[in-house]
Amino acid sequence: MKKIKYGSEVDKMPNVAFRIMALIFIIRNFFKPMDRCIDKFGIEKGSVVIDYGCGPGMHINRASGLVGNEGLVYAVDIHELAIKSVKKLITKQKLCNVKTLQTDGNKVEISDNTADLIYALDMFHMVKDYKSFLAELNRIGKCDCTLILEDGHQPRNKSKEKVEKSGCWEIEKEHKKYMICKPGRNVERSEIPPLREWKGGITNNT
Repeated sequence: MKKIKYGSEVDKMPNVAFRIMALIFIIRNFFKPMDRCIDKFGIEKGSVVIDYGCGPGMHINRASGLVGNEGLVYAVDIHELAIKSVKKLITKQKLCNVKTLQTDGNKVEISDNTADLIYALDMFHMVKDYKSFLAELNRIGKCDCTLILEDGHQPRNKSKEKVEKSGCWEIEKEHKKYMICKPGRNVERSEIPPLREWKGGITNNT
């Protein structure tokens, strides 16, 4: 029987693996709060932020506080347990500026040119079709959107290669654990299919 290795280009982890990951995060967070890392991302009051691959929501409460009442945080994940976990957090913490969205692994129900900042932490290594993934982030981000892209469990050179091959983003600055990217200058928004043409999407142009 072929052994399946979870974590590298699998898109969605099994339920058991997700629960184990969530437990590990809780333990780690007890000793060192994980949500403070996003303080360095430059999230501004009133901005629209997307936590793509939000997992159990370790950064959601902090992101909600940073954008304030006039801002909005989208918590996006492919896993139904992640969405369920964040919904519980929203209710418990009374986070009125957070919305959950489950993606099918390719598209997400967010309108074009929405986000001021997108961060995708510890998940890029799991994405199979990285070109479509990065094109989708380009679509939902504004023209001056900032993308914080963490390597995850893959070497930096592989992350950079994927970004460069996608043609959708340009690496502006590199940090030890993540890259700061901006929309590619040569990418025309008309090249990216509008939301209404995509399976699982929503239509804003009725």
